[in-house]
Amino acid sequence: MVAVRIEPKTKADQEKLGIALKKLADEDPTFRVESDEETNETIISGMGELHLDILVDRMKREFNVEANIGRPQVAYRETIQKPADAECKYIKQTGGRGQYGHVKINIKPLEEVVEGKKIAKNTTREDHFEFINNIKGGVIPQEFIPAVMKGIKEAMDRGIVAGFKLVDVSVNLFDGSYHDVDSSEIAYKIAGSQAFQDAAKKANAVLLEPIMKVEVVVPEQFMGDINGHLSSKRGAIEGMEPRGTDMQTIHAMVPLAEMFGYTTTLRSMTEGRGQMVMEFDHYAVVPPNVAEEIKTARG
Repeated sequence: MVAVRIEPKTKADQEKLGIALKKLADEDPTFRVESDEETNETIISGMGELHLDILVDRMKREFNVEANIGRPQVAYRETIQKPADAECKYIKQTGGRGQYGHVKINIKPLEEVVEGKKIAKNTTREDHFEFINNIKGGVIPQEFIPAVMKGIKEAMDRGIVAGFKLVDVSVNLFDGSYHDVDSSEIAYKIAGSQAFQDAAKKANAVLLEPIMKVEVVVPEQFMGDINGHLSSKRGAIEGMEPRGTDMQTIHAMVPLAEMFGYTTTLRSMTEGRGQMVMEFDHYAVVPPNVAEEIKTARG
C-alpha cells in the first residue's frame, strides 16, 4: 500500500473532491480515504503509485476535480528532557478593572504510569500529561486552578520546538498569589500558559518522531543492497532470517519520515520481487541535524 496527501487546487474543488473520493472508494475496495486529525490532511492509499495516479486522473476526467498530490506529513511530537521551574505574574491595567494572575510551577518528564497505582487526590492524570495541585493556604483560590491547567494544556498543544504537540510532562503548581479585585480565570490561564512555555524552554524540549517496525522480504541476492539502503535511511537493522529457499527477511527500525515511497523503491531495487510491511513501534528523539531541517521547513 502506498499513501499520499491529496488536497483540492481551488475552493471550488473542495466539495467536489469529497464526493469524487467517496465514489471511487465505494467502487474500489483497495482504495482508501482517511482524514488525519493531527495534520488536517486527507490521505489516500492504494496498491501502488500507478494505481493512485490512475485514480487522480479519473477524478479529473470523470468528476472535473483538480487536486494536488504530495507526501503525507509526519505526526511529530515534542517532549522535555529535564526538570525546570518557571514563574509568571500576569498583570494588565486597562483603566477599569485590571487582570491579575500569578503562578509558580515546576515541570519534569512524566514517569511511566504503573498500572493499578493509586492517583493522589491533588493529581489530575490524562493521556501523556499529569497536573499536580500543590497550592496550600489558598494563595490561589481553588476556582482559578482549572484555568491554570487549561492554559498549560493549550501551550502543550501549540508546542515549543516546532509547533507540534508536547507530551509526557508532569506539571506541579506549587505557589502563586491573587488580587481580590483583578484576579480572573483568563489572567490565570494566560499566566499558566506563559509559565509553561518558559519552563519548557529551560527543560531541553526536543522533537520526537515515529519509528516504524519494518519487515522486508527480498531475494537473497539483493540482501546487501537493501540492508545498505535501509541504513542510509537512518534505519537500524535488528536481524535477518531465511524465508523459503532463496528469500531473506530483514527486520529493522526506521523513522516513518524516511519510508514514504519506499515500496516503489524496493520493487525497483529487487526486480519487482521485494515486499515490505511496517507498523508503528515507538517515538524517539529526532537527531539535531534532522530537527533543524524540520524547524526550518515549519518556518
